[in-house]
Amino acid sequence: MSAWAELLNLGQYGLWHGFLIFLRVGAALSLMPGFGEQSVPVRVKLGLSIVATLVIAPIIPSFHASPWGLSELVRFGATETLSGLLFGMGLRFFVMALQTAGTIAAQSTSLSQILGASAEPMPAIGHLLMIGGLALSLATGLHVKFLTYVVQTYDLLPAGQFPLATMVAEWGVMQVTHCFTLAFRLAAPFVIVSLLYNLALGAINRAMPQLMVAFVGAPAITAGGLILLALLVPMILWTWLEALQIFLNNPGAAG
Repeated sequence: MSAWAELLNLGQYGLWHGFLIFLRVGAALSLMPGFGEQSVPVRVKLGLSIVATLVIAPIIPSFHASPWGLSELVRFGATETLSGLLFGMGLRFFVMALQTAGTIAAQSTSLSQILGASAEPMPAIGHLLMIGGLALSLATGLHVKFLTYVVQTYDLLPAGQFPLATMVAEWGVMQVTHCFTLAFRLAAPFVIVSLLYNLALGAINRAMPQLMVAFVGAPAITAGGLILLALLVPMILWTWLEALQIFLNNPGAAG
Protein backbone atom coordinates (compact mmCIF):
# COMPACT_ATOMS: atom_id res chain seq x y z
CA MET A 1 0.00 0.00 0.00
CA SER A 2 2.85 2.37 0.74
CA ALA A 3 4.26 1.75 -2.72
CA TRP A 4 0.85 2.49 -4.30
CA ALA A 5 0.53 5.65 -2.21
CA GLU A 6 3.97 6.82 -3.31
CA LEU A 7 3.12 6.06 -6.92
CA LEU A 8 -0.13 7.98 -6.57
CA ASN A 9 1.72 10.99 -5.18
CA LEU A 10 4.20 10.87 -8.05
CA GLY A 11 1.35 10.70 -10.53
CA GLN A 12 -0.31 13.67 -8.87
CA TYR A 13 2.88 15.73 -9.06
CA GLY A 14 3.30 14.69 -12.69
CA LEU A 15 -0.23 15.76 -13.60
CA TRP A 16 0.17 19.16 -11.98
CA HIS A 17 3.58 19.55 -13.59
CA GLY A 18 2.15 18.78 -17.04
CA PHE A 19 -0.89 20.99 -16.47
CA LEU A 20 1.20 24.03 -15.59
CA ILE A 21 3.44 23.47 -18.61
CA PHE A 22 0.30 23.12 -20.72
CA LEU A 23 -0.83 26.57 -19.59
CA ARG A 24 2.34 28.22 -20.88
CA VAL A 25 2.53 26.12 -24.04
CA GLY A 26 -1.15 26.58 -24.88
CA ALA A 27 -1.03 30.35 -24.36
CA ALA A 28 2.10 30.70 -26.51
CA LEU A 29 0.76 28.39 -29.23
CA SER A 30 -2.50 30.36 -29.46
CA LEU A 31 -0.43 33.31 -30.75
CA MET A 32 2.17 31.31 -32.66
CA PRO A 33 2.52 32.05 -36.40
CA GLY A 34 0.76 29.36 -38.42
CA PHE A 35 -0.92 27.27 -35.74
CA GLY A 36 -2.24 30.32 -33.89
CA GLU A 37 -4.20 31.80 -36.80
CA GLN A 38 -7.93 32.39 -36.49
CA SER A 39 -8.61 29.95 -39.33
CA VAL A 40 -7.14 27.04 -37.30
CA PRO A 41 -9.90 25.27 -35.28
CA VAL A 42 -9.69 25.40 -31.51
CA ARG A 43 -9.65 21.60 -31.31
CA VAL A 44 -6.53 21.48 -33.45
CA LYS A 45 -4.82 24.08 -31.25
CA LEU A 46 -5.80 22.09 -28.14
CA GLY A 47 -4.44 18.85 -29.58
CA LEU A 48 -1.18 20.51 -30.63
CA SER A 49 -0.81 22.06 -27.17
CA ILE A 50 -1.21 18.65 -25.52
CA VAL A 51 1.33 17.05 -27.85
CA ALA A 52 3.82 19.89 -27.27
CA THR A 53 3.31 19.54 -23.50
CA LEU A 54 4.10 15.83 -23.63
CA VAL A 55 7.35 16.62 -25.48
CA ILE A 56 8.45 19.49 -23.22
CA ALA A 57 7.35 18.17 -19.81
CA PRO A 58 10.23 15.68 -19.34
CA ILE A 59 12.77 18.44 -20.10
CA ILE A 60 11.52 20.99 -17.55
CA PRO A 61 12.49 20.32 -13.91
CA SER A 62 9.75 19.85 -11.34
CA PHE A 63 8.26 23.13 -10.12
CA HIS A 64 7.36 22.02 -6.61
CA ALA A 65 8.37 19.28 -4.18
CA SER A 66 5.86 19.71 -1.36
CA PRO A 67 2.07 19.20 -1.57
CA TRP A 68 0.29 21.80 -3.66
CA GLY A 69 -1.83 24.44 -1.95
CA LEU A 70 -4.63 26.48 -3.47
CA SER A 71 -2.69 29.74 -3.31
CA GLU A 72 0.31 28.16 -5.03
CA LEU A 73 -1.84 26.66 -7.78
CA VAL A 74 -3.46 30.03 -8.43
CA ARG A 75 -0.07 31.77 -8.49
CA PHE A 76 1.54 29.22 -10.79
CA GLY A 77 -1.50 29.14 -13.07
CA ALA A 78 -1.51 32.94 -13.42
CA THR A 79 2.24 33.25 -13.98
CA GLU A 80 2.39 30.42 -16.53
CA THR A 81 -0.55 31.75 -18.55
CA LEU A 82 0.85 35.28 -18.48
CA SER A 83 4.32 34.08 -19.50
CA GLY A 84 2.90 32.06 -22.40
CA LEU A 85 0.89 35.02 -23.67
CA LEU A 86 3.91 37.31 -23.33
CA PHE A 87 6.29 35.11 -25.32
CA GLY A 88 3.57 34.18 -27.79
CA MET A 89 3.01 37.87 -28.46
CA GLY A 90 6.70 38.16 -29.27
CA LEU A 91 6.17 35.68 -32.11
CA ARG A 92 2.91 37.33 -33.21
CA PHE A 93 4.77 40.61 -33.76
CA PHE A 94 6.57 39.03 -36.72
CA VAL A 95 3.24 38.26 -38.42
CA MET A 96 2.19 41.85 -37.77
CA ALA A 97 5.44 43.00 -39.37
CA LEU A 98 4.55 41.15 -42.58
CA GLN A 99 1.03 42.58 -42.53
CA THR A 100 2.33 46.10 -41.95
CA ALA A 101 4.90 45.72 -44.73
CA GLY A 102 2.17 44.58 -47.11
CA THR A 103 -0.01 47.54 -46.17
CA ILE A 104 2.85 50.01 -46.70
CA ALA A 105 3.70 48.45 -50.06
CA ALA A 106 0.07 48.45 -51.18
CA GLN A 107 -0.49 52.07 -50.19
CA SER A 108 2.72 53.14 -51.92
CA THR A 109 1.83 51.47 -55.23
CA SER A 110 -1.92 52.18 -55.31
CA LEU A 111 -2.77 48.50 -54.84
CA SER A 112 -4.51 48.78 -51.48
CA GLN A 113 -7.99 48.30 -52.95
CA ILE A 114 -7.21 45.36 -55.26
CA LEU A 115 -8.51 42.02 -54.02
CA GLY A 116 -8.64 43.32 -50.46
CA ALA A 117 -11.91 41.67 -49.40
CA SER A 118 -11.22 39.01 -46.77
CA ALA A 119 -11.90 38.05 -43.17
CA GLU A 120 -9.33 40.60 -42.01
CA PRO A 121 -9.20 44.10 -43.52
CA MET A 122 -5.84 43.84 -45.25
CA PRO A 123 -4.62 44.53 -48.80
CA ALA A 124 -3.86 41.61 -51.08
CA ILE A 125 -0.11 42.19 -50.82
CA GLY A 126 -0.34 41.82 -47.06
CA HIS A 127 -2.19 38.52 -47.40
CA LEU A 128 0.33 37.29 -49.96
CA LEU A 129 3.30 38.11 -47.74
CA MET A 130 1.64 36.69 -44.63
CA ILE A 131 0.63 33.38 -46.23
CA GLY A 132 4.01 33.04 -47.92
CA GLY A 133 5.85 33.79 -44.68
CA LEU A 134 3.79 31.31 -42.67
CA ALA A 135 4.25 28.59 -45.28
CA LEU A 136 8.01 29.21 -45.45
CA SER A 137 8.44 29.24 -41.67
CA LEU A 138 6.52 25.99 -41.18
CA ALA A 139 8.37 24.35 -44.06
CA THR A 140 11.70 25.21 -42.40
CA GLY A 141 10.72 23.61 -39.07
CA LEU A 142 9.02 26.33 -37.05
CA HIS A 143 7.04 23.70 -35.10
CA VAL A 144 10.30 22.11 -33.89
CA LYS A 145 11.98 25.44 -33.13
CA PHE A 146 8.88 26.47 -31.19
CA LEU A 147 9.50 23.66 -28.69
CA THR A 148 13.07 24.87 -28.12
CA TYR A 149 11.76 28.42 -27.87
CA VAL A 150 9.33 27.47 -25.08
CA VAL A 151 12.08 25.64 -23.18
CA GLN A 152 14.26 28.76 -23.38
CA THR A 153 11.48 30.89 -21.90
CA TYR A 154 11.86 29.03 -18.58
CA ASP A 155 15.43 30.34 -18.34
CA LEU A 156 14.27 33.90 -18.99
CA LEU A 157 11.15 33.73 -16.84
CA PRO A 158 11.10 30.83 -14.37
CA ALA A 159 7.82 29.19 -13.42
CA GLY A 160 5.89 30.80 -10.59
CA GLN A 161 7.46 34.25 -10.99
CA PHE A 162 5.54 37.25 -12.22
CA PRO A 163 7.52 39.31 -14.75
CA LEU A 164 8.58 42.74 -13.60
CA ALA A 165 6.52 45.52 -15.14
CA THR A 166 9.63 47.50 -16.09
CA MET A 167 11.19 44.50 -17.82
CA VAL A 168 7.99 43.71 -19.71
CA ALA A 169 7.62 47.35 -20.78
CA GLU A 170 11.22 47.55 -21.98
CA TRP A 171 11.01 44.20 -23.79
CA GLY A 172 7.65 45.11 -25.34
CA VAL A 173 8.88 48.48 -26.59
CA MET A 174 11.90 46.76 -28.16
CA GLN A 175 9.68 44.22 -29.89
CA VAL A 176 7.25 46.83 -31.23
CA THR A 177 10.15 48.99 -32.44
CA HIS A 178 11.76 46.04 -34.14
CA CYS A 179 8.40 45.06 -35.69
CA PHE A 180 7.89 48.42 -37.37
CA THR A 181 11.56 48.69 -38.34
CA LEU A 182 11.41 45.28 -39.99
CA ALA A 183 8.13 46.15 -41.72
CA PHE A 184 9.59 49.33 -43.21
CA ARG A 185 12.76 47.49 -44.29
CA LEU A 186 10.68 44.90 -46.12
CA ALA A 187 8.53 47.55 -47.83
CA ALA A 188 11.39 49.98 -48.53
CA PRO A 189 11.72 49.16 -52.28
CA PHE A 190 8.05 49.96 -52.83
CA VAL A 191 8.35 53.23 -50.91
CA ILE A 192 11.45 54.29 -52.88
CA VAL A 193 9.82 53.50 -56.24
CA SER A 194 6.69 55.37 -55.18
CA LEU A 195 8.76 58.40 -54.19
CA LEU A 196 10.60 58.44 -57.51
CA TYR A 197 7.32 57.99 -59.37
CA ASN A 198 5.69 60.95 -57.61
CA LEU A 199 8.73 63.15 -58.18
CA ALA A 200 8.72 62.30 -61.89
CA LEU A 201 4.97 62.85 -62.05
CA GLY A 202 5.35 66.27 -60.43
CA ALA A 203 8.08 67.28 -62.87
CA ILE A 204 5.96 66.20 -65.86
CA ASN A 205 2.98 68.07 -64.48
CA ARG A 206 5.00 71.28 -64.16
CA ALA A 207 6.33 70.87 -67.70
CA MET A 208 2.92 70.03 -69.22
CA PRO A 209 0.13 71.43 -67.01
CA GLN A 210 -2.55 70.57 -69.55
CA LEU A 211 -1.71 66.85 -69.49
CA MET A 212 -3.69 64.67 -67.04
CA VAL A 213 -0.61 63.02 -65.63
CA ALA A 214 -2.55 61.19 -62.93
CA PHE A 215 -4.53 59.18 -65.50
CA VAL A 216 -1.43 58.52 -67.56
CA GLY A 217 0.79 57.54 -64.64
CA ALA A 218 -1.66 55.43 -62.62
CA PRO A 219 -1.23 52.29 -64.78
CA ALA A 220 2.55 52.74 -64.61
CA ILE A 221 2.75 52.68 -60.80
CA THR A 222 0.35 49.74 -60.66
CA ALA A 223 2.40 47.74 -63.16
CA GLY A 224 5.63 48.73 -61.43
CA GLY A 225 4.24 47.58 -58.08
CA LEU A 226 3.25 44.19 -59.47
CA ILE A 227 6.64 43.74 -61.14
CA LEU A 228 8.44 44.67 -57.92
CA LEU A 229 6.23 42.26 -56.00
CA ALA A 230 7.09 39.39 -58.33
CA LEU A 231 10.81 40.13 -58.16
CA LEU A 232 11.22 40.93 -54.46
CA VAL A 233 8.87 38.51 -52.65
CA PRO A 234 11.55 35.77 -52.27
CA MET A 235 14.06 38.23 -50.78
CA ILE A 236 11.42 39.81 -48.53
CA LEU A 237 10.27 36.47 -47.14
CA TRP A 238 13.83 35.23 -46.64
CA THR A 239 14.79 38.41 -44.77
CA TRP A 240 11.72 38.01 -42.57
CA LEU A 241 12.51 34.36 -41.90
CA GLU A 242 16.07 35.19 -40.83
CA ALA A 243 14.75 37.79 -38.37
CA LEU A 244 12.27 35.25 -36.97
CA GLN A 245 14.99 32.63 -36.51
CA ILE A 246 17.23 35.13 -34.70
CA PHE A 247 14.40 35.87 -32.27
CA LEU A 248 13.67 32.17 -31.73
CA ASN A 249 17.31 31.62 -30.82
CA ASN A 250 17.35 34.59 -28.44
CA PRO A 251 13.84 35.47 -27.16
CA GLY A 252 15.16 38.02 -24.69
CA ALA A 253 16.51 40.30 -27.43
CA ALA A 254 14.67 42.40 -29.97
CA GLY A 255 16.06 40.49 -32.92
